[in-house]
Amino acid sequence: MKKILMIAAIMIGTFSVAFAQKPAEIKFEKLSHNFGTFTEAESIQKCTFSFTNIGEQPLVINQAVASCGCTVPEYTKTPIKPGEKGTITVTYNGKGKFPGHFKKTITVRTNGAVEMTRLYVEGNMKEN
Repeated sequence: MKKILMIAAIMIGTFSVAFAQKPAEIKFEKLSHNFGTFTEAESIQKCTFSFTNIGEQPLVINQAVASCGCTVPEYTKTPIKPGEKGTITVTYNGKGKFPGHFKKTITVRTNGAVEMTRLYVEGNMKEN
């Protein structure tokens, strides 16, 4: 009986330590980017969002989806170890779109403590 109690206590202690670790957590340097004013001739604009895994587990970006087909996110596909950095590069292509102000959303889903984060890009495209 003592052996069973001892094994149970060891297992509970092991699981407590394993679950006490802080999960992965993504921290962005900024959540929005303004391209400012640009012309239709310069319709392709890019920006990069940098982030750090401030958790204690590897961070995995499951997906990054834009609100419109004119905005394409590319992101770090490999797991980001605790303390390491990653990037999401967003390309806006206004070719064939109506000139004027725009604001697009990129939804980022991760395995982190906060599973969903929204990033924003905006700008003002003028006619040629």
